[in-house]
Amino acid sequence: MNQYTAILKEEDGCWIGWIEEVPGVNCQEATREDLMESLKEVLKEAIEMNRQDAAAAASGGFEKAILRL
Repeated sequence: MNQYTAILKEEDGCWIGWIEEVPGVNCQEATREDLMESLKEVLKEAIEMNRQDAAAAASGGFEKAILRL
């Protein structure tokens, strides 16, 4: 299971959040709980879009390899 770091901030009555490891994944919601759910969904969508973009850029025969940090 992958882990990501959410940066959360309450400001002017709403919650703002970013995923530290993935640029462009950010959300704003009324509650902290809603923010966490939105961040999860946007992160899943961003990862899937990145997968599709990478496969399209490789076009044709390519190899997938798993990297573990």
